[in-house]
Amino acid sequence: MLINLLKNSHGDKGFNYWELTKNGGDKWRVERMPDDAVASYFCTSFQLCLKKQVIILLQSGYDAAYLDSAPEVTVKDWYSSRDDCGGVYRLTVSLLNENRKVIATFKPADVTVHAETTWTQVTHTFKGYGPGLRFISFEHGGQDNKNWQGSYGI
Repeated sequence: MLINLLKNSHGDKGFNYWELTKNGGDKWRVERMPDDAVASYFCTSFQLCLKKQVIILLQSGYDAAYLDSAPEVTVKDWYSSRDDCGGVYRLTVSLLNENRKVIATFKPADVTVHAETTWTQVTHTFKGYGPGLRFISFEHGGQDNKNWQGSYGI
């Protein structure tokens, strides 16, 4: 069963639950998409914008024995561009132990996103990483290739 453990994943509540780790250029913002199933999305700027959320798995209903069995963890994210601007998309997801030390990391190469790119999904499943999982650190963002805010969505 797939469960979205990220809070406020589409920006419906602004930046609540997110730590803005890089907020360059004209800064992060949320834009609305009234004609789509997803009503809002996060937008980057012409300088690097990254945001992070750390999921506390014990507070999310998972017990230590289950987490120590190293269950598969599937991560999915979506990225796109606007019609008039491309950019770069970046994702880093780390599985952390109780001391927040990294157990495993997924960090694909940065993706160059061209103008008029449709929504694209990136997926990764962590397997065989061993016992000790307690947190998931999810950080993503990017940078537009033009000098204005809101050029592509995360």
